Amino acid sequence: MAGLIGKKMGMTRIFDENGVAVSVTIVEAGPCSVLQIKDQSSDGYEAVQLGFGDKKESRASKAEKGHARKAGVEVAPRVIREFPLENDSEYELGQALTVGIFEPGDSVKVTGTSKGKGFQGVVKRYGFAGRPASHGHPMSRTPGSMGPGTDPSRVIKGKKLPGRMGGRRTSVSNLEVVKIDQERNLLFIKGGVPGSRNSYLMIQK
Repeated sequence: MAGLIGKKMGMTRIFDENGVAVSVTIVEAGPCSVLQIKDQSSDGYEAVQLGFGDKKESRASKAEKGHARKAGVEVAPRVIREFPLENDSEYELGQALTVGIFEPGDSVKVTGTSKGKGFQGVVKRYGFAGRPASHGHPMSRTPGSMGPGTDPSRVIKGKKLPGRMGGRRTSVSNLEVVKIDQERNLLFIKGGVPGSRNSYLMIQK
């Protein structure tokens, strides 16, 4: 089944029926309009295209406005994403999907762009233990010896080294939906999800 596009609002905690505090991420998910239904015969794959949010009339191109009107949506959406489908018969153009497609206890996968952390060393980037830190060791956070000597006499491709960290498309699976607020279109998801506050996410069962 398809999922929803949402915006990360922040984190808080709620208490379950036993009084145990549960850390949750609040996501404003939907309503999402169905803009296009792709099938094997015309597109080579099956997917549903959803739109979320409203784009200013002055900032939307004629193509974006026309694509939305073709689906019966008056305003061009701010964000458009595709979700793979196994069966396209359950969706119609212009249909609005809400948080009602989820239930408390559902397991979901959340996809977003992780926070960018700039250029980082191997200790922060990959969790290396580092070198001896006692007595003022001058290179306590370096990666250490690279290993290869005469043969192959080079650093093997793919080795974990310092570099740019974060700012990539990331997915976290098996997160639990703890609570749903249908009036305010809110999902309460246990734990943390990728991205900073106000970033856009894809939530799938």
